[in-house]
Amino acid sequence: MATQICHQIQSIFSLPLPNNLSPPLDILTTELTALSSSPCGRVFVYGVGREGLMMKALCMRLFHLGLSAHVVGDMTTPPIAPGDLLLASAGPGDFSTVNAICRVAKNAGARVALITAKPDAESEARRCADEVVFVPAQTMADREEERRAGEVRLPMGSLYEGALFVLFEMVVIKLAEVLRQHPAEMRVRHTNLE
Repeated sequence: MATQICHQIQSIFSLPLPNNLSPPLDILTTELTALSSSPCGRVFVYGVGREGLMMKALCMRLFHLGLSAHVVGDMTTPPIAPGDLLLASAGPGDFSTVNAICRVAKNAGARVALITAKPDAESEARRCADEVVFVPAQTMADREEERRAGEVRLPMGSLYEGALFVLFEMVVIKLAEVLRQHPAEMRVRHTNLE
């Protein structure tokens, strides 16, 4: 079962992308590398439900890499401003909260990168996006495919969320190389209050 699930997630990264979209790993690495070279640039992350949990996991690792990283909604999240980057996930393409947060970030002068499985969705978040990060995976909003005997299919939006986890781990590996951050340096930034 684990092999089948991993194969489903792996297959997401071998699907062809539309001509107008770059690979998700390239977009995220480029955006975060540019941000890291800014003396006061910060990254903010947002997503709902399990997508939001993947965004929080990314935020944790970005912090471990030495970036000023914040989860939208936390009590210690500062105001977003020009020079900042919002990474927002809307797997199905349209969530009212994601739309509102992207609008506020854009109006404040920040860059917005929208991570989604529906890059052509008509939404305010899409209109606000400076970059669209296309992760072509099944989300909770997609109709479940008919299951064949013996086939394991991840339920609801798990394929999109699993793909986010893998994508974000690849981003962290690439950024660690670019920022010349070794595991020991990252570990120093890990909390000791556990």
